[in-house]
Amino acid sequence: IRREKQTREIVTLAENEIAQIQQTKVPKELQAAKDWLLISCYTGQRFSDFMNFDKQQLQTVDGKICLSFVQQKTKKKVLLPVHPNVLQTLERNGNVFPGLLDIQNYNNDIKEIARLADLNVLVKARKRFGFRSKIIEAEKWNFLSSHIGRRSFASNFYGKIPTPLLMDATGHST
Repeated sequence: IRREKQTREIVTLAENEIAQIQQTKVPKELQAAKDWLLISCYTGQRFSDFMNFDKQQLQTVDGKICLSFVQQKTKKKVLLPVHPNVLQTLERNGNVFPGLLDIQNYNNDIKEIARLADLNVLVKARKRFGFRSKIIEAEKWNFLSSHIGRRSFASNFYGKIPTPLLMDATGHST
Protein backbone atom coordinates (compact mmCIF):
# COMPACT_ATOMS: atom_id res chain seq x y z
CA ILE A 1 0.00 0.00 0.00
CA ARG A 2 1.46 3.31 -1.04
CA ARG A 3 1.44 6.02 1.55
CA GLU A 4 -0.11 9.24 0.34
CA LYS A 5 2.28 12.17 0.01
CA GLN A 6 1.74 14.66 2.79
CA THR A 7 2.14 18.37 2.22
CA ARG A 8 4.55 19.80 4.74
CA GLU A 9 3.79 22.99 6.58
CA ILE A 10 7.26 24.40 7.20
CA VAL A 11 7.64 27.34 9.55
CA THR A 12 10.55 29.72 8.98
CA LEU A 13 11.47 33.17 10.19
CA ALA A 14 11.52 35.89 7.53
CA GLU A 15 14.32 38.47 7.65
CA ASN A 16 12.01 41.10 9.15
CA GLU A 17 10.99 38.65 11.91
CA ILE A 18 14.64 37.94 12.70
CA ALA A 19 15.20 41.72 12.91
CA GLN A 20 12.14 41.96 15.19
CA ILE A 21 13.68 39.35 17.50
CA GLN A 22 17.03 41.14 17.36
CA GLN A 23 15.44 44.41 18.54
CA THR A 24 13.36 42.81 21.30
CA LYS A 25 14.56 43.41 24.84
CA VAL A 26 14.57 40.13 26.77
CA PRO A 27 15.21 39.28 30.43
CA LYS A 28 18.83 38.48 31.28
CA GLU A 29 18.10 34.73 31.64
CA LEU A 30 16.86 34.61 28.01
CA GLN A 31 19.73 36.62 26.48
CA ALA A 32 21.97 33.59 25.73
CA ALA A 33 19.10 31.79 23.95
CA LYS A 34 18.33 34.95 21.94
CA ASP A 35 21.99 35.25 20.91
CA TRP A 36 22.14 31.56 19.91
CA LEU A 37 18.89 31.93 17.92
CA LEU A 38 20.35 34.86 15.96
CA ILE A 39 23.61 32.96 15.42
CA SER A 40 21.71 29.92 14.12
CA CYS A 41 19.62 32.07 11.75
CA TYR A 42 22.80 33.48 10.18
CA THR A 43 24.91 30.29 10.11
CA GLY A 44 22.31 27.65 9.19
CA GLN A 45 23.84 24.97 11.41
CA ARG A 46 22.27 22.24 13.51
CA PHE A 47 21.96 22.70 17.27
CA SER A 48 24.72 20.12 17.87
CA ASP A 49 27.09 22.19 15.73
CA PHE A 50 26.31 25.80 16.65
CA MET A 51 26.20 25.05 20.38
CA ASN A 52 29.84 23.88 20.07
CA PHE A 53 31.05 27.04 18.33
CA ASP A 54 34.14 28.44 19.98
CA LYS A 55 36.17 31.60 19.35
CA GLN A 56 39.19 29.38 18.47
CA GLN A 57 37.25 28.32 15.35
CA LEU A 58 37.26 31.90 14.04
CA GLN A 59 39.89 32.66 11.42
CA THR A 60 40.54 35.36 8.87
CA VAL A 61 40.51 34.27 5.21
CA ASP A 62 41.23 36.95 2.59
CA GLY A 63 40.34 39.68 5.10
CA LYS A 64 36.97 38.07 5.94
CA ILE A 65 36.28 36.49 9.33
CA CYS A 66 35.20 32.86 8.90
CA LEU A 67 34.16 30.02 11.16
CA SER A 68 35.92 26.70 10.53
CA PHE A 69 34.49 23.51 12.03
CA VAL A 70 33.54 19.90 11.28
CA GLN A 71 29.82 19.12 11.33
CA GLN A 72 29.04 16.54 13.99
CA LYS A 73 26.38 14.61 12.02
CA THR A 74 27.96 14.47 8.55
CA LYS A 75 31.65 14.91 9.48
CA LYS A 76 31.90 17.55 6.72
CA LYS A 77 34.46 20.31 7.15
CA VAL A 78 32.77 23.69 6.79
CA LEU A 79 34.36 27.12 6.30
CA LEU A 80 31.60 29.66 6.81
CA PRO A 81 31.92 33.44 6.34
CA VAL A 82 30.61 35.08 9.52
CA HIS A 83 27.59 37.35 8.94
CA PRO A 84 27.95 40.93 10.32
CA ASN A 85 24.99 40.30 12.69
CA VAL A 86 26.86 37.32 14.21
CA LEU A 87 29.96 39.51 14.68
CA GLN A 88 27.73 42.09 16.39
CA THR A 89 26.38 39.40 18.72
CA LEU A 90 29.92 38.25 19.54
CA GLU A 91 31.05 41.83 20.27
CA ARG A 92 28.10 42.26 22.65
CA ASN A 93 29.32 39.13 24.47
CA GLY A 94 32.93 40.26 24.83
CA ASN A 95 34.03 38.54 21.57
CA VAL A 96 33.03 35.08 22.78
CA PHE A 97 30.04 32.89 22.00
CA PRO A 98 27.18 32.88 24.55
CA GLY A 99 26.99 30.32 27.36
CA LEU A 100 25.97 26.73 26.59
CA LEU A 101 22.34 25.63 26.79
CA ASP A 102 20.71 22.23 26.58
CA ILE A 103 18.22 21.66 23.77
CA GLN A 104 15.07 21.51 25.94
CA ASN A 105 15.78 24.83 27.67
CA TYR A 106 16.82 26.38 24.35
CA ASN A 107 13.56 25.32 22.68
CA ASN A 108 11.47 26.67 25.57
CA ASP A 109 13.48 29.91 25.71
CA ILE A 110 13.23 30.69 21.97
CA LYS A 111 9.45 30.18 22.10
CA GLU A 112 9.28 32.73 24.92
CA ILE A 113 11.61 35.13 23.03
CA ALA A 114 9.44 34.90 19.89
CA ARG A 115 6.32 35.48 22.01
CA LEU A 116 7.95 38.60 23.51
CA ALA A 117 8.88 39.72 19.97
CA ASP A 118 5.16 39.54 19.01
CA LEU A 119 5.55 36.78 16.42
CA ASN A 120 1.87 36.04 16.84
CA VAL A 121 0.65 35.70 13.26
CA LEU A 122 -1.55 32.60 12.91
CA VAL A 123 0.09 29.75 10.96
CA LYS A 124 -0.84 26.14 10.28
CA ALA A 125 1.82 23.56 11.03
CA ARG A 126 2.22 19.97 12.13
CA LYS A 127 2.68 19.48 15.86
CA ARG A 128 3.49 16.19 17.55
CA PHE A 129 1.36 14.78 20.34
CA GLY A 130 3.24 11.74 21.61
CA PHE A 131 3.62 9.36 18.66
CA ARG A 132 1.04 11.13 16.51
CA SER A 133 1.10 14.47 14.79
CA LYS A 134 -1.69 16.77 13.76
CA ILE A 135 -1.91 19.97 11.72
CA ILE A 136 -3.01 22.76 14.00
CA GLU A 137 -3.37 26.51 13.67
CA ALA A 138 -1.64 28.61 16.30
CA GLU A 139 0.53 31.68 16.74
CA LYS A 140 3.91 31.34 15.04
CA TRP A 141 5.94 31.42 18.28
CA ASN A 142 4.38 28.07 19.28
CA PHE A 143 6.16 26.29 16.42
CA LEU A 144 9.72 27.49 17.04
CA SER A 145 12.33 24.86 17.82
CA SER A 146 16.09 24.49 17.52
CA HIS A 147 15.85 23.76 13.77
CA ILE A 148 14.14 27.08 12.94
CA GLY A 149 17.48 28.86 12.43
CA ARG A 150 18.65 26.28 9.90
CA ARG A 151 15.37 26.40 7.95
CA SER A 152 15.27 30.19 8.04
CA PHE A 153 18.87 30.49 6.85
CA ALA A 154 18.22 28.19 3.88
CA SER A 155 14.97 30.00 2.98
CA ASN A 156 16.28 33.53 3.43
CA PHE A 157 19.51 33.03 1.49
CA TYR A 158 18.12 30.81 -1.29
CA GLY A 159 18.43 32.76 -4.56
CA LYS A 160 20.65 35.42 -2.95
CA ILE A 161 23.79 33.31 -2.86
CA PRO A 162 24.64 30.54 -5.33
CA THR A 163 22.91 27.26 -4.41
CA PRO A 164 26.18 25.23 -4.30
CA LEU A 165 27.57 27.72 -1.72
CA LEU A 166 24.35 27.50 0.29
CA MET A 167 24.58 23.70 0.21
CA ASP A 168 28.24 23.86 1.34
CA ALA A 169 27.29 26.17 4.20
CA THR A 170 24.48 23.92 5.45
CA GLY A 171 26.28 20.67 4.65
CA HIS A 172 23.52 19.39 2.35
CA SER A 173 24.62 17.03 -0.43
CA THR A 174 21.35 17.36 -2.41
